[in-house]
Amino acid sequence: MAGTLNKVMLIGHLGDEVKMHYFEGGNSIGRFPVATNETYTNRQTNEKVTTTEWHNVVVRNKLAEICEKYLSKGDKVYVEGRIKTRQWEGQDGNKRYATEIHAADMTFLSTKKDVQSSSSSTAIPKQEEQTTNNVQEPPLDDDLPF
Repeated sequence: MAGTLNKVMLIGHLGDEVKMHYFEGGNSIGRFPVATNETYTNRQTNEKVTTTEWHNVVVRNKLAEICEKYLSKGDKVYVEGRIKTRQWEGQDGNKRYATEIHAADMTFLSTKKDVQSSSSSTAIPKQEEQTTNNVQEPPLDDDLPF
């Protein structure tokens, strides 16, 4: 194969609120951490072990504004994008690096706002599909304790 591929797919929970930055000309950027978990059983102790990996996600413009409006800490999301590494020089003169996931598409799998609204009413509200960057409203069938 002659080409290359830089593609990331994650399903995880937001570790913090979306942090927004706005620029001249109307552009914006949002950043938030996403946690993914891996669980396995230790063969020697038969104990379940869970490890968490943190991913720094970056969203831009309209997708960033949608994330800021609908997502909060603990929400479950599907993120699709590419890995990008930034480099800069710190105040101490040393080079610093940050590896980020630049999201192209997202699907909201669960949000706290939806869980709270569905528990206070008996009717399930009609879900509307977001058309910007394939963002979709989450289903209400997730029973995780977040």
